[in-house]
Amino acid sequence: MSTTTHKVGSTTTNKKNTGATSAAKPKPKPGRRANDSELQESFHDEIKDIYWAEKKLVQTLPKLAKAATSEELRNAFTQHLKVTEEHVTRLEKVFDILGHKPQAKKCDAMEGITEEGASIIEDTKDGTHTRDVALIFAGQKAEHYEIATYGGLAQVAKTLGYEEIASILEQTLAEEKEADQSLTELAENSINEEATEE
Repeated sequence: MSTTTHKVGSTTTNKKNTGATSAAKPKPKPGRRANDSELQESFHDEIKDIYWAEKKLVQTLPKLAKAATSEELRNAFTQHLKVTEEHVTRLEKVFDILGHKPQAKKCDAMEGITEEGASIIEDTKDGTHTRDVALIFAGQKAEHYEIATYGGLAQVAKTLGYEEIASILEQTLAEEKEADQSLTELAENSINEEATEE
């Protein structure tokens, strides 16, 4: 019995020592700086996410433009491609301000939206306004995702004291809202009505 008691006591002592060791400052996660807060890390992750999304749209918008029947819609997608390329450049500036290299993290939401856009092209007839209506749906789903993301990121940037980054994100947010409004006007002014006659 005395031997067992001795071992238990020894084990207890070891646990206390282990506890003292674990109380030491934890090492930062891989890719994370020691002075980064959880919110800063989350913010950086979301920047990677929207960076991937914007780069994906750079690849997708030419396909939507090519599939469009209406010249106005084709022009809208082509014009937004140029704006989206600028959004990619701005995000690279954000990475630079944060002191990180630009890095994309797969955005499952945008991947789903762009895959849906590809399905629309396959499932609708070429040269129809019905296809244009569906392409506008796809375009606006992408815009709404970006509006939600940039709006949230701008608020978090302000909370973290990243005023310059917040300004950059708000500029992009305004442009995403403009693109969404342009698609709405195209649908309301002509495309939806023309589709009813097919």
